[in-house]
Amino acid sequence: MLTVVVLNGGRGAASLVPALLDAGGLNVVSVVNAYDDGKSTGEIRRFFTMLGPSDIRKVQQLMVPRDCAGVAMPLFDFRFPVGCEREEALSTLRGFCDGASEVAGISTEGFPGAPHLRRFLATFLSTLDLLERSSAREFSFSDCSLMNCIYAGAFIECGRDLEQATRLIDRIFRLRGTVLPSSNQNRWLSAVRENNEVLYSEAEIVELRSNVRVKEIFLTEGQAPRDDLARLPVEEQREYLARHHATPTASPGVVLALEQADIIVYSAGTQHSSLYPTYISKGVAETIANNRDAVKLFVTNIGADYETPSYTTADYVNGAYRYLSLGSASSLAPGDLFSAILVNNGRRKSDETYVEHDAAGLDELGVPLVLTDLESDAAPGKHDGKKLVATILAAYEQTRLK
Repeated sequence: MLTVVVLNGGRGAASLVPALLDAGGLNVVSVVNAYDDGKSTGEIRRFFTMLGPSDIRKVQQLMVPRDCAGVAMPLFDFRFPVGCEREEALSTLRGFCDGASEVAGISTEGFPGAPHLRRFLATFLSTLDLLERSSAREFSFSDCSLMNCIYAGAFIECGRDLEQATRLIDRIFRLRGTVLPSSNQNRWLSAVRENNEVLYSEAEIVELRSNVRVKEIFLTEGQAPRDDLARLPVEEQREYLARHHATPTASPGVVLALEQADIIVYSAGTQHSSLYPTYISKGVAETIANNRDAVKLFVTNIGADYETPSYTTADYVNGAYRYLSLGSASSLAPGDLFSAILVNNGRRKSDETYVEHDAAGLDELGVPLVLTDLESDAAPGKHDGKKLVATILAAYEQTRLK
């Protein structure tokens, strides 16, 4: 059985990961960063001083087996309503912890994992009570993901180790693959754009609506102090973030997975929020480079987005190479990290902003190019999972034969 390790974000895995799982005969490991700090995930992070589970949750949901979907999918999908009454949310969770077979209207009757979920939610509630009383603040359940509460409880139960909590939830739902956080170290993401504007959070990077490129990202041990930094000139704000940047170390599970991988895939997706924070982690680049037997495939984006306006195919690869190099203590050549670059040449949608192919720029890297139709017929502008998997496996076979 081949082990395929995919470096991806949450939504960026939607076409590739299910197709890999459906291909059969593959041990699929997804590596995602956990720096999301928006909405209910941000609330969980601030109260429980933990990494954000949202992208882990999104990819684990893609791995739910069909015989468990009747219980699991509603649990993964449920969010308390926007503006919900706090006591109503607490009552819902307490009722389940006290033995009710339903939680938020979702029946867990006959589900073997229900006792574990009760334990995690009980731990969530008891810890939350302590945190609220010590901080004199109340947790907001508005638009809160039910699974985020379960992840927080599992995190506490596992000694504040998110990787172990993620593995535990994996076993409870008998997932078809494995999801790992890129690092176990709690970091907060911020960035500076080319016009020197500071983006103080991961949420701001994701939500920005501008054609000004992001210039660099930073990972700090605490949230960037917006109010304090606002007193400084923009150049000094950037200097503050640079001096407080603390490069995270890849989690042990990620290092082991990359060491054992037969195929390593750099997935398409949002670069600065989803992918670069993983690439920059200490141990990621060097472990990939040291795995001489693995085939390492980079998938360029099909469509442009606000994080990477006007990026060409070469820009995506060069950006990845830059951040992988930043996380490495040694000098690595592109060939150490990439065996081939997969570029889409299909164009099915006249109004889609397609990423332009920069053949000359890619030639400078000296990495083989696979130029083929990877676009979905059903969803133009997006990758087709089956086409992508077929191309990945063909590239693996071709590379191994050399």
